[in-house]
Amino acid sequence: MHSETDELIRALAENAEGVCRAYLPAGRREGSYWIVGDLQNNPGRSLFVRLTGPASGPGAAGKFSDGATGEHGDLLDIIRERTGISRFPDLLAEARAHLGRPQPVLPGTPVPKKAKGPGGTPTAAARLFAASVPVAGTLAETYLRTRGITQGGTLSALRFHPKCWHRDEGQTRSIPRPALIAAVTDGAGALQGVHRTWLAPDGLGKAAVETQRRAMGHLLGNAVRLTPHDDIVVVGEGIETMLSLVEAVPGLPVWAALSSGHLGAVLLPEGLQRLYIAIDRDQAGQRAAERLSARALDAGIAVRVLEPRLGDFNDDLRAYGKDALRQNLAGQIGPEDRQRLLG
Repeated sequence: MHSETDELIRALAENAEGVCRAYLPAGRREGSYWIVGDLQNNPGRSLFVRLTGPASGPGAAGKFSDGATGEHGDLLDIIRERTGISRFPDLLAEARAHLGRPQPVLPGTPVPKKAKGPGGTPTAAARLFAASVPVAGTLAETYLRTRGITQGGTLSALRFHPKCWHRDEGQTRSIPRPALIAAVTDGAGALQGVHRTWLAPDGLGKAAVETQRRAMGHLLGNAVRLTPHDDIVVVGEGIETMLSLVEAVPGLPVWAALSSGHLGAVLLPEGLQRLYIAIDRDQAGQRAAERLSARALDAGIAVRVLEPRLGDFNDDLRAYGKDALRQNLAGQIGPEDRQRLLG
C-alpha cells in the first residue's frame, strides 16, 4: 500500500498544476507556484503549492504551505480537504480517477467465474450492437420521445435490441427485455463497448427493475460519440442529457461519457481547439468537469462549461422546451463559435 501511495503522490506531483486547477480553481499560477487563499479554495495569496522541484524533500513539487495557518502537506492532502473524503482507500481511488487510471483489483477480491462467452469484452459488445436494429420506429424511439428527444432515430451510435438479456444483482435467471443500445467508441472510431438502457414493455419509460442501465466492454477514456466533431466538441455524462443539446442545436458535436467518473477521464482528440463541458448540477459532475477542464487546459485546449438551469439539460428540455434551451446555450457558447454552432 505504501509503495502505491508513494507512486500516486509522485504522479500527482508530476501533474501538480493540473491538480491545482481541478481542486483549487480559485487560485492561479505565478512562476513555480500555484497561489490561492487557503485549502477551502478562497481567493487570496496565503497558500503556496510548489509546481516544480525534486521528487522528494521539503522543496519537492506538490508540496504546499499556508503562511497564515502554518498548514503544510502534499497534493493528496489537498484532494482530501477539497473532497471531504475521509477513508484512505477512497482518497486513493479519487487520485486514480483524477489521473485517469483504472482502479485495481484488491487482493482477496473474488474473481467472477468466466461466462460461456467473452461477456463484457469489446467482442461481445460488438456482437450485441450488430444484433441490434436502428432506433427509428422502435420502442427506443418511443422512450426517447418521452424524454423530449426526437433526434435519436437518425444517429448511428444508437440502436435498439428487442430482447437484451437483463439480470439484477442476486438473481439467478436472466430475462430478455427491450433496450436502447449505445456504441462506446475510441478515438479511431473502433467500438470498444456498449451501454444498455432497459425499457418498459411499451417504451414509455425505463424498465421497472433495480438496475436500469449497464455498460460492457472497455469504457475508460472512451465515449458514446453521438455526432461528428471537428476541432470543437461538447462532452457530458448521460446519453439523454447530450441528446437534449442536439435537440436544441441540431448538428452540435456531442459525446456522452456515461458517468461522472468517465467524464473526468475521457481522452480528448488531437487537433481539438475548444472543449465545452456540459455539467450536471451535482458535486460529482462538477468535480469531474474540473478534472477534465484541467487536463484540457494543460494540453492547450480552451474550455468553457455549459450549465443547465435545473439538474441536467434533459430536465431543462422537458421543463422549458427546446427553444428556451437553445437560448440558454446561446448565452454560454463562446462568441467565436456562436455563428458556427448555432447557425
